[in-house]
This record gives sequence, structure tokens and C-alpha cells, in this order.
Amino acid sequence: MRRLSVVIPIYQVEQYLPKCLDSVLLPGREDYEILCVDDGSPDRSGAIAEEYAAQHPGLIRVIHRENGGLGAARNTGLEAAEGEFLLFLDSDDCLATRALEEMLEELREPCDILIFDYLCVGEDGRQLDYQTGCAREGSFLFDNYRQLLLELPSACNKLWRRSLFTDSGIRFPGRLWFEDLATCPRLYLRAETIRAVHKPWLRYLQRAGSITRAKNPSRNREIIDALQIVLKDYEEQGALDDFAQELEIMAVKHQLLASTVRVNLADPRSPLQRQLLEDLNGSFPDWRKNPYLSTLPAQHRLLLKLMDRRAYGAVHVLMRANDLVRRKRV
Repeated sequence: MRRLSVVIPIYQVEQYLPKCLDSVLLPGREDYEILCVDDGSPDRSGAIAEEYAAQHPGLIRVIHRENGGLGAARNTGLEAAEGEFLLFLDSDDCLATRALEEMLEELREPCDILIFDYLCVGEDGRQLDYQTGCAREGSFLFDNYRQLLLELPSACNKLWRRSLFTDSGIRFPGRLWFEDLATCPRLYLRAETIRAVHKPWLRYLQRAGSITRAKNPSRNREIIDALQIVLKDYEEQGALDDFAQELEIMAVKHQLLASTVRVNLADPRSPLQRQLLEDLNGSFPDWRKNPYLSTLPAQHRLLLKLMDRRAYGAVHVLMRANDLVRRKRV
């Protein structure tokens, strides 16, 4: 069995794909593989992947499928994978120099999930931000660090033991906008040992056309579906009460501080803001008493107060000012 399978979904990324593939090439090594899943891309992305596969036979496989969304493409890759571990790499991102070699070396230590840091970079290559994948370092049990639910639920800054998916039947939702949030917390629950290293192996590209930056506020409604998938699973696994506070603050952060903010920046008058708040109030009526609220940054606490008062105009002014400050720093 190969040690690692790198799963790369491909859709309209002909401009970025060569750099992505170059970053995961280790010719001569037989302990890993690269699976490129062409999700019905209308540009030359699939052809580019085939060209790389022809140059590196036995290392790169290309799977062509009808368009089904990012989650479905990842599922196609993990089902075809031979590796003990999985790395989900978006095709407009890339790995740092020697990152893949270091990953394979780190996998000699036992774990089910390996979390790492990443750098946010612009299209000109400039470093914009350093993101820590996990506040902890070293090995830990999920039950002993439940705050992992408050960390970024990205599938791409982690190596996953493939059996977490195959044994549980968990898959990414096909066309749900928040497929990582709907999936990662469920896998944490099945992991025996989780490890975190402070190594910025991933280069996460910030580009105007990416999914996370797309100005389509109506799709933020899908955060409700993603959270319900997680809550239902925790209930079925008998873990809902044990992780109640962490799940509640996770919902607050994603439903209000993330999704509502995105909606507000696009349209401060959007009724979706109230809908997101009302849904949160229905699922977590006592969220205002959550002890984790006091640990949030002051600006986040202020935003929550303004949202709770439906002062969305003030939220818009605050976030616009924050955006201007951030742009000046960049």
C-alpha cells in the first residue's frame, strides 16, 4: 500500500494547475500517488493533467467525470485512492518546497489526522497571512482538545487516514458550499490520535474567482445545512451533549461571524441576515450564555452584539473599515 494519495479536484484552473502539480512531484518515489479528478472542466485543465500523467506514468492518474462539484470530485478521488493517508489539495493552491517529503517523513509517527499550517498568498506570490492550523502542537486526543471544533475546519491543511472515510462511510457533500465544515468535525470524532505540526506546508491562493471569495450571498444559507449534518451525526454517535458548548460556539462563529458577515458585505439589507440569526436562535436558544464567548476577540464580540440587535448598517460600516485597514497592511 502506498503511504499517501494526493487528491486534486480540477475545474477551470488551467492557469494554476501546472504550478500545483509541480509542487507535488517527487519522481522516483513509489510511496505516494497523485490523483487528478477532472470534474468536467470546460477548459484545458483535464488535458494538462493528462500531459503530466504521460510524463510521470505510475505516479499520476487522471479521472474524468461529469461535473458534480468539489465535494463529489474529492469523493471520486478518495474512492480510487490506494494510499493509507489522503491529502486533498485544491488545484489553484500548491505545496511549499520539500513539503511533500516532510509530510511523508512526519507520517512515520502514528496518528489518524495530521494538521499543519499554511500561508495565504496573492496571485503575485506575495505572502498575505500566516494561518496556524491548530493551536496545539504534538499528539492529542479529540476528547482532550475539544476546542479543535473552533479551529478552521479545512480539509486541505490536514492529512487524513483513509480508513476514517472508508470505515465510517463519511463523504463530502456534493454541491454544498460548506463541504469542509460538514465533514471535518465528523472525522475528528472518529480519530484515535490527532497530531499538529507548526509547518506551513500549504500555499493557499487568494484569488477573486475562488469559491470562498465569490459574491453570491444567497449560498450562505447553506451553512445551516452543513451545521445540521454535523449536529445530526454527533447526536447519532452519542456525543452531542459532551461537545454541546463547542458545537454551539462553532455554529455562532460560522453562522454569524462568517456567513452573516459575507452576506452583509454584499448587501447590508439582505433578509438572509435575520434568517441566519433566527435559525441559530432556534437551534441554540442559550448561545449568548456560552462561556467561549468571553474568549473571542473584542471585535467579534462587538459584531455579535450588533447582529443580535439587528444593527446591520453598523455591522457593514465596521466591516468596511476593517477591510480598508487590512488592504493598507497588504
